[in-house]
Amino acid sequence: MKTVEVIVEYAGKNLSAYIEGAPVITVGNNIQELERNMREAIELYLDDNDNPCELLAGEFELKFRIDIATFINYYSGIFTKAALSRITGINERQLWHYAAGVHKPRQKQAEKIQRGIQSLTRELESISLV
Repeated sequence: MKTVEVIVEYAGKNLSAYIEGAPVITVGNNIQELERNMREAIELYLDDNDNPCELLAGEFELKFRIDIATFINYYSGIFTKAALSRITGINERQLWHYAAGVHKPRQKQAEKIQRGIQSLTRELESISLV
């Protein structure tokens, strides 16, 4: 089964998503809504097209990809810049620059953020509340 990448971007007060190479786009207030809307948009596209674009022909799974600025802004209610700095080791001021789009993180910095988030995810998954 192939993987179709869905690009997620921050669009002011909500999120937008599209698939490069396919005529499908949607918006949502959160990631869950965005995913539901994208699946519905794809279904409508496939229902209306007997000969869909190659990317959406056959079986596929969706993988949602989000850039650093969108991630920081979308999850700002959960992660303060200070908290994100602690789990990634990246200077808080630099994170503000990434969130505002003043600077785009280098690949090494993006990987550092990814590792920090994954580490926190593993830690949270291992916790059982009593």
